[in-house]
Amino acid sequence: MKYSTVDFHFDPMCPFAYNTSLWMREVRKQLGVTVNWRFFSLEEINRQDGKKHPWERDWSYGWSLMRIGVLLRRQDMALLDRWYAAIGHELHTKGGKPHDREVARRLLGEIGVGAELLDRALADPSTHDEIEADHQRVTAAGGYGVPTLFFGDQCLFGPVLVNPPTGKDALTLWDVVTGMAQLPHVYELQRPKSPADLETIGTHLRPYLNGRDWVSINRGEVVDLDRHLRGQSN
Repeated sequence: MKYSTVDFHFDPMCPFAYNTSLWMREVRKQLGVTVNWRFFSLEEINRQDGKKHPWERDWSYGWSLMRIGVLLRRQDMALLDRWYAAIGHELHTKGGKPHDREVARRLLGEIGVGAELLDRALADPSTHDEIEADHQRVTAAGGYGVPTLFFGDQCLFGPVLVNPPTGKDALTLWDVVTGMAQLPHVYELQRPKSPADLETIGTHLRPYLNGRDWVSINRGEVVDLDRHLRGQSN
């Protein structure tokens, strides 16, 4: 089966989702696949009891950036495409802080959208609803993180990447992922990580670790980011 459309759920704060999005863009460039960008909130899925939901805060890192993305998506999916690329590059490549309001305003200007859109997004309570609907689509399918891909009604977590493949290698991975989507009772395929692999992951995630203003909550995720941050700082 050939898939020509994929729904890609992301949280802009997640470095692994961003790396996978770079691979997805490469596949799109080569095959013309349609990518529908959808949302998921790590702040909500990892929320501790007694803490506020992200929609209850005036400003909430990834959630607020996604609220901006909602308004952009309402206008044109291509605008959300550019927004995710811009905020992802700022955090995960440059080690900047797109979750700072003024940086977010600057990035809106850089993609050709008025900076006042940030204020409109925060003033529109319906932007919460669209993020929550996307989020619940993932959790209803048994999902728990990002990147999460939907091929029709088939839901896959991953692929989890650093150094995303390009060229022919990108298409090889596409064949693996879409092949798995055709086998609904294959639930997990995972590569064990050697100490050298963990070192590589930590090196690639250094910009993200420098740019973030939060502590990662690791619930069975691919690597304990804080442990490797401490290890590389010694």
